[in-house]
Amino acid sequence: MFSLEQDIIAVYEAVGRGVVNITNRSYAYDFFFRPVPQEGSGSGIVYDREGHIITNYHVIEGAEELFVTLPDESTVPAKVVGSDPSVDLAVIQVEADPDLLQPVPLGESEDLRVGQFVVAIGNPFGLERTLTVGVVSALGRVIQSPDESFIGEIIQTDAAINPGNSGGPLLDLSGRIIGVNTAIFSPSQASAGIGFAVPVDTVRRVVPALIENGYYPHPWLGINYVWSLTSERAEILREAGMDVPVEEGVLIIEVASNGPAAQAGLRGGRQRVRIGPAILTIGGDILTAIDGEPITSDQALLQYLDTQTEVGDTIQVTLWRDGQELTVPVTLAEMPR
Repeated sequence: MFSLEQDIIAVYEAVGRGVVNITNRSYAYDFFFRPVPQEGSGSGIVYDREGHIITNYHVIEGAEELFVTLPDESTVPAKVVGSDPSVDLAVIQVEADPDLLQPVPLGESEDLRVGQFVVAIGNPFGLERTLTVGVVSALGRVIQSPDESFIGEIIQTDAAINPGNSGGPLLDLSGRIIGVNTAIFSPSQASAGIGFAVPVDTVRRVVPALIENGYYPHPWLGINYVWSLTSERAEILREAGMDVPVEEGVLIIEVASNGPAAQAGLRGGRQRVRIGPAILTIGGDILTAIDGEPITSDQALLQYLDTQTEVGDTIQVTLWRDGQELTVPVTLAEMPR
């Protein structure tokens, strides 16, 4: 038996019992108003012996009842402790014998490298504790979250990820979680060799808050709408009469009244112009950096705020206004829920 095979077998034997099946049940009603149960399934990761289980938000979304199948094949009800659709994570909890709850250790995603071997364990199509093997195909991907914002620093893998794998762990060969499997890219909804996982560093940041508070307090800059600049878009704005000295950054379209950005004096657009089929409000500040870190797109802005800042931090916002570069301190508030 090869060394790699031994490593994979060791991971499965050490971790497999810490992966559970989650059934999401909701009810529709037939012509005679009789309840008709509808079920979906996903995977979960045992977090501790108090019964906390990590999964994806979209696995438990809309559930009227939740059930968890444990390693001894017993099924127990579960309750939602907390969730965060913006990063597609949730924590549920069961009451069960602690001996049936095998926590899976958390690793780190910061030092991952493309080409590194990884193992996925989950319940694809309801087939419990299925193992697949692959590599880290890419790092730093951005995907859309269930609430239509963006999740950054996503891990891409070619380990087979199928419906039902969502919420299960992506593991290194030490048996530590490096990500939570969340999505696939496939027109057929079956594995096409492109799977995505929320990095464990995000899990480390969010899950304790979900357990303690039921939600994660995201930092809020108070900017409602921005437009990502490119060289082509910068030229369009110049033709519309706006002074645009840069070709990377985000044009602030609207700031939230009484939000942190407004209180610090950041400005949104003031002049409505037609650009192709769209109406755009121009004339606002162009944000180019935060704390010296370049911001080149709306995704980069959201990602920086969510991963590099906390509620109450004062950040230094670099912007262009009327042809002048300014640096403005802004104290971040908690994002309204």
